[in-house]
Amino acid sequence: MTGDAVDERFDLDGRTAVVTGGGRGIGKAIALGLADAGANVVPTARTEADLEPVVDAIEDRGGESALLTCDVADTDEVDALFVDVAAELGAVDVLVNNAGINPEQALGTPDRVDQDAWDLVTDVNLGGAFACARAAAPNLVETGGCVVNVASVGGLVGLPRQHPYVASKHGLVGLTKSMAIDWAPEVRVNCVAPGYVATDLTEDLTADEDLRASIEARTPLDRFAEPGEVAAPVVFLASAAAAYVTGTTLAVDGGWTAR
Repeated sequence: MTGDAVDERFDLDGRTAVVTGGGRGIGKAIALGLADAGANVVPTARTEADLEPVVDAIEDRGGESALLTCDVADTDEVDALFVDVAAELGAVDVLVNNAGINPEQALGTPDRVDQDAWDLVTDVNLGGAFACARAAAPNLVETGGCVVNVASVGGLVGLPRQHPYVASKHGLVGLTKSMAIDWAPEVRVNCVAPGYVATDLTEDLTADEDLRASIEARTPLDRFAEPGEVAAPVVFLASAAAAYVTGTTLAVDGGWTAR
């Protein structure tokens, strides 16, 4: 097989992708990675200010994009999002459910977790992914598309003091499996589970030398990931190179879950 033939399997030219939580961090890297592979990409977030530079960067790469905000916990906004994307760029081929939160109010021992924070985290991290997949379903079935959910190592193992987050991410791993079964063979559904990634959301961790050192010591590859190192597996799962892959969760964690 020639090098060119291998490269063609990763080509997303002409595909339309939606990336939730696409304004910064991992989501931004995924949106740009899909654009680099040739896709037209709509990154979504709750504020236009987060999205504007990402939309500009996608268009600078030669792709089409659109500035569309969406709160994934609001099903009316989710439904409207996919109507708008289809009107502007055509039917969705790739959905990346990346939007997620883990606010301070949701941290702590089980008896100290705020109920409203529990509801918010599960509504966004799990309910939002389900709402987006459901809204995109007619497009995905039409195009033979795919869904890539972004979970976490917290979807594969327990993490202390992060109960709503861990529950939501475990739920997302399970949802990936069940959707893959129901939507096969028309739509593939997969998941990535990142470990600790160097983004603005982990600045407090990386700034604390002792905490950072403990995380790196627990990680066989001995470092935090860069956002692009999560984006690349997502591009793979969205491409024809993964045509026989569905219902799986790929740990992108530097070996965290191997211990």
